[in-house]
Amino acid sequence: MSKETIELLVEGGNAKPGPTTAPKFSQFKINMGELFSKINEETKEYKGMNVPVKVVIDTDTKEYSIKVGVPPVSSLIKKELKMEKIGSSGSKKAAAAEDAKKPKEEKEVKVEKAEKAERKIVGNLTIEQCVKIAKMKYSGLLSKNLKNAVKEIVGSCVSMPITVEGKPPKQVLAEIDQGIYDSKLQ
Repeated sequence: MSKETIELLVEGGNAKPGPTTAPKFSQFKINMGELFSKINEETKEYKGMNVPVKVVIDTDTKEYSIKVGVPPVSSLIKKELKMEKIGSSGSKKAAAAEDAKKPKEEKEVKVEKAEKAERKIVGNLTIEQCVKIAKMKYSGLLSKNLKNAVKEIVGSCVSMPITVEGKPPKQVLAEIDQGIYDSKLQ
């Protein structure tokens, strides 16, 4: 009884056989329509996000099992904030085209201003939302308790244009260490 594992990264609730997946499954003579229907059913709660999926196939009996992973923390944060994309709203191409029209002196001044400009915040998470994400992702985190798992989620926000409880994420991390949010982390 040998088993073969095929790992996929699919869009939640919208997986389809494609040029990379079809040959893998056809060699085991598996009904791909049925397989992808089951994958879509199991990943529908992650609609619009990329989800890691493992299909374990028994090569003798052609039976298979599907194991659905959890999307990356950044995807869960985007879902929680109901955003399609986290980033600046300005177009880089449009800004570059506008800069090309300006005299050289103005370009140099703009570069200096851009270096000093603060980054634009596009979202704010509550500590409750961080706890929710930590619970969803808990099995994939390195933390041994919920408090540290929440700190991992807040730490992910440091590199994103997102605040937590209306404050910079590093400040919230310090407050978690001080015990300010302990009642919410039980």
